[in-house]
Amino acid sequence: MKPCIIIDSNIPFIKGVLDHVAEVRYLNGSDISAESVKHADALIIRTRTRCNEALLKGSSVKYIATATIGFDHIDTDYCRQHNIAWTNAPGCNAGSVQQYIAAALCYLHGQGTINLPAATVGIVGMGHVGKLVASFCESIGVKVLLNDPPRQRAEKGNDFVSLQNIMKQCDIITFHTPLNKNGEDKTLHLANDRFFASLQQKPIIINAARGEICDTQALKKAHKKELISGIILDCWEQEPNIDMELLNICDIATPHIAGYSADGKANATTACVQYISRCFNLGLNNWQVQNIPCPENTFIDSQKKNNLNPFDELVNAILYTYHIETDSAKLKNTPQQFEFFRNNYPLRREFSSYTINKGKWDEEVLKQFKTLGFQIVDGLENIRN
Repeated sequence: MKPCIIIDSNIPFIKGVLDHVAEVRYLNGSDISAESVKHADALIIRTRTRCNEALLKGSSVKYIATATIGFDHIDTDYCRQHNIAWTNAPGCNAGSVQQYIAAALCYLHGQGTINLPAATVGIVGMGHVGKLVASFCESIGVKVLLNDPPRQRAEKGNDFVSLQNIMKQCDIITFHTPLNKNGEDKTLHLANDRFFASLQQKPIIINAARGEICDTQALKKAHKKELISGIILDCWEQEPNIDMELLNICDIATPHIAGYSADGKANATTACVQYISRCFNLGLNNWQVQNIPCPENTFIDSQKKNNLNPFDELVNAILYTYHIETDSAKLKNTPQQFEFFRNNYPLRREFSSYTINKGKWDEEVLKQFKTLGFQIVDGLENIRN
């Protein structure tokens, strides 16, 4: 008998993949209910589906795959107690979030809000995403301070600093932690009134991790008191019913799409299909998303005709790959469409889909491009879009 699998209909690249080996039903994530999963054997979901007792009690669900890095929407204790196996997709969209952070910082640099080469960036959380954000910052010569208490305890090295040092020294602070509601490494409202009161450099605050890491009220008060100089938010408390006052004071505000590159989505879908295949022996253990669409023009030429310095050429190239201000403007203009923007996100490809003509750039800039994953070719004849 074929297994019955409920799949969030907004997960890309998955429709039709499992239909010949399973009984598949596609539902909007918010419509996946206790009734709909009652006779399901497995779920493939996103963050909008809360996998807890209210959803799973009395069901036949034995396997859950979430096409996300985070898994705080899954009640892991309940699953363990009821023999429900689950998996997330760790690292699937790390490159996408790196691109988001890079574009956000480059955009503010271009607007004159920050002087990026002179900034000190504090990265809180050094998992898959934090590592790539650090790699971007280091590749362009920006000073980086790293904070990750669990890793610091485990590795006993000198690569990390305390959160207090981050609060004292950094011009930009970006959060990339999981959401831990309790325990020694609690991150729920990590950025609270006490955190903001301890800041010394009036930093720009970035949250592209989980909305609940930043206390909304504390963040608004910090902005009003000029304890911070800017806000970049992709994740919000009470999504999709976000705080309008907070939205209006953000420099960049996006609808939880930092990890929504086509590459990141493809990685997550691949991980979920392979996991479910292994669970039910469906013969798709090595299946991968193929033929991801590309933008119309993935070739980036040098802008020397505009007399830009090498750093600003790099900035412009990064912004060419992702117009982050467009996503921000859409949300600010029509915040009631938060979920629509998430579910209908346009094509965005990561740095590795873009090609640089080697002969047109300074060697140091080419090295930076290579570190970020851009394709480097020598001559137009070698460019393949």
